[in-house]
Amino acid sequence: MTASPADAYIDAYPPVSGRPLLPPVRLPASTDRGSSIGKICMGIMPLYDASRFFRYASLPRWILLLSISTLLVVGLEMLGLPASLLIGPMVAAIILALSIGPGSLRVPRWPLLFGQALVGFLMARAITVDILKTMATDAPLFLAMIFSVIVAAAGLGWLLTRWQVLPGTTAVWGSSPGAASAMVIMSEAYGADARLVAFMQYLRVVFVAVAASVVSRLWVAADGGEPPAFILFPPVDWPALAATVALTCLSAYIAVRFRIQGGTITVPLVVGSLLQGFGLLTIELPLWLLAISYALIGWNIGLRFTRGIVMHAARALPRVTASILLLMSICGCMALALHKFAGVDPLTAYLATSPGGADSVAIIAASSDVDVPFVMAMQTGRFLLILFTGPMLARFIARRSGLAEKPV
Repeated sequence: MTASPADAYIDAYPPVSGRPLLPPVRLPASTDRGSSIGKICMGIMPLYDASRFFRYASLPRWILLLSISTLLVVGLEMLGLPASLLIGPMVAAIILALSIGPGSLRVPRWPLLFGQALVGFLMARAITVDILKTMATDAPLFLAMIFSVIVAAAGLGWLLTRWQVLPGTTAVWGSSPGAASAMVIMSEAYGADARLVAFMQYLRVVFVAVAASVVSRLWVAADGGEPPAFILFPPVDWPALAATVALTCLSAYIAVRFRIQGGTITVPLVVGSLLQGFGLLTIELPLWLLAISYALIGWNIGLRFTRGIVMHAARALPRVTASILLLMSICGCMALALHKFAGVDPLTAYLATSPGGADSVAIIAASSDVDVPFVMAMQTGRFLLILFTGPMLARFIARRSGLAEKPV
């Protein structure tokens, strides 16, 4: 039997998340609710109240989210703050989630996984042969410094976990001194609250970037690193881009197919590093593609914020800030030891031991009179170690503290 227009419309616009697309309207008692006329009057698409569709449809909300994200990214770029392409969309999503309620919008799963895998390839691109050679030359020194920073950060994370400043192992992931994007993505796969992890990680990124810029100006009277030109559409090597995108899709599929925890980061990182190291792949990631990836990740985090989460973050802010400043102070002491006992110049030592914000540190290092390969080797080595030891540390601290992940 041929479906009526009303039935066809109902099939095309099913209820969302268990609730009707539009609020029901009151029917006269005599109306047959099972008839086509009844279904139309039930609020599916009454002609006299078609404006309700736009009130509940998601497209205008996505447009609004994109507009707010763009404004925030431009504003953050003008201020010269780091990670603007991720922080802007995340803050925009938080604003929208608090305004219309969490769960009203949701980032589709596969585009999100693709964006996360792109971050893995971005990290793989930073692992060059020169950096690996520098790390191999001074391996004991690098390992000592890297382990010292990680142990200090893990200790602070353990204290925050014991004091229940944040729920469960969230503080362990949030205290991780580097690989902010990866920690946010992987923390959720291991049961932590990615929203609060993002709050801790990107607060630290801002602190570290500002401090490194100030130290670079005051310590050696050099100009602080200026952000590179914001070129959204640079020249592109299209064959390399096609290969990168294809491998990104394959890596995301493998991570899901074989249920690899944190695999959307680790699989592309390993694949990209090996192929790049053997000269089989040029990782091509134009800024417009990275902007899409960062926006998807930022929206996915921000859209799940609730007023309870924001209030919890506000209550935890003083202690989280204190832990960040303490970690930065410890790293400053390590930089002093590196200068005194290894003969490394002061600014190189400070930038090398800065706890995260690697992108900003790289910009400042490139525009200052420092040993750039040494700085990037230290930052990259710590990132790799954190990436593969973070889950083990989180589980170890969870067992030692006797705490389970608890929702806020």
